[in-house]
Amino acid sequence: MLNAWADGYVSEIAYTHGFYRELAPTLLAFAALAANHSSPDPARPLTYCELGCGQGITTNLLAASNPHIQFYANDFNPSHIAGARALADEAGCGNVHFLDSSFAEMADRTDLPEFDIIVLHGIYSWISPENRQAIVRFIARRLKVGGLVYISYNTLPGWAAFLPLRQLLVENAVDTAMPLTTRIDQSLKAAEALQQANARYFLLNPGAADRLKTIASQQRAYIAHEYFNRESTPYYHTDLVDELSAAKLTWIAPARPLEAIDSLNFTEAQLALLGGVQQRSRREGLKDFILNQQFRRDLFVKGPLPLHAPQSDAMWARTLFILTVPAASLGELKIITPLGQLTLATDVYQPVIDRLAQGPLTAGDLHAALPQLLFAQICQALIILVAQGYAHPCIRPEQAAAIRPHTDRFNQAVMARARFSGDIGYLASPLTGTGLAMDQMTQMLLSAHLAAGTADPVASVWMHMQSCKQRFVRDGQMLMDDQDNLTELRHRYDALLKDAWPVLKALQIV
Repeated sequence: MLNAWADGYVSEIAYTHGFYRELAPTLLAFAALAANHSSPDPARPLTYCELGCGQGITTNLLAASNPHIQFYANDFNPSHIAGARALADEAGCGNVHFLDSSFAEMADRTDLPEFDIIVLHGIYSWISPENRQAIVRFIARRLKVGGLVYISYNTLPGWAAFLPLRQLLVENAVDTAMPLTTRIDQSLKAAEALQQANARYFLLNPGAADRLKTIASQQRAYIAHEYFNRESTPYYHTDLVDELSAAKLTWIAPARPLEAIDSLNFTEAQLALLGGVQQRSRREGLKDFILNQQFRRDLFVKGPLPLHAPQSDAMWARTLFILTVPAASLGELKIITPLGQLTLATDVYQPVIDRLAQGPLTAGDLHAALPQLLFAQICQALIILVAQGYAHPCIRPEQAAAIRPHTDRFNQAVMARARFSGDIGYLASPLTGTGLAMDQMTQMLLSAHLAAGTADPVASVWMHMQSCKQRFVRDGQMLMDDQDNLTELRHRYDALLKDAWPVLKALQIV
């Protein structure tokens, strides 16, 4: 059902409870630094706004781990805002403000501050032109000079082949008398029947058949918001740059710095073509054609201030990084890029990892400890380690101590919810200012382990599982035998203590 207040956006099914790490102030500043641009300092008191926050998980977690920043977030769906406020109350987040306002209402409000950072993830391509205009007005009125904007969006040309598939799915789901989940299932079956009947659209676009298969395997809540809204507008990068220029925004970099390392993404012939294009946004657009890009995450700024090399080097030299996975778990380092699977140079990456395993270090510290490596090599290694989720920018451990009570309250609220829901799969770190992924069962085991007086955490969690009639699934089969379930639970608890616990302690989550 499309409610009148929803303006064509799906409201019958609530959005998923996702956390989006790219929205963390620390990672936004890191992406700007990697592009040699200044940005708001995440260590200072800032104002931050997320437009279209969904369930508010990202904003709540970031508010808990960055108590010196004032967070604001809006969503048109009152159920989303009610849930976000409830979590904020449970977590004691006093620096977050959730607003039940449309984008047009946000643009016209006079009771909001100016913002250092404005972010919108998975919004711009899925709303009406009027709502996009309202967002541009909001940014023009509320973003500070020097402020940063993160925006993600579906991209052309990569989406061109799939727009007809989306149209087919939407047209197959027009019977509003049925629940949306039922209509989604029926729509998928109708599209699959068309594909099996050798419709030429699928024959000439083999990627569409693969996309249809992928869609059918995804959560219905995600599918509803991704494919079944009334609006869908993929953008060429250059068109988005032109549209946002009305708010005096300038594109500075992809929000994922790995995408800006051309040598990891393009062949020699492709690099030669790109080298002949001087205009930056046009060059980015050409990259999208080479890669057939389907989705972009971009950073814009109101008043760009590029960093000179000495300024950039000085910022790198004082930025701290910490390892966020056990060093022993990494093995041979490989990354997947458009060029395929690449093996990272052991003589560069292993020394950096070994040093970071001892505790937080700056790029300057690493260079001093590893004189055989060029400073540029260390910086690029850090970009790739952060991109892979193996490392993260951080603050000093003694500074994190003041933030720890805030993240502790948030994490306790999340782990309490894990007893009846697996919706929130992240805990907050005061050291990195962002979240660490942790599934529901591990959260329950961690909570039992931390609880005073719990003699056997495994027995405690197993008792709860029995009361809820929960069982593990292995190789697609539910484990019905109690001992099999206990063995699986014990295995997960041992893994928590052996692998996860050292990382949790290092990140000051426990």
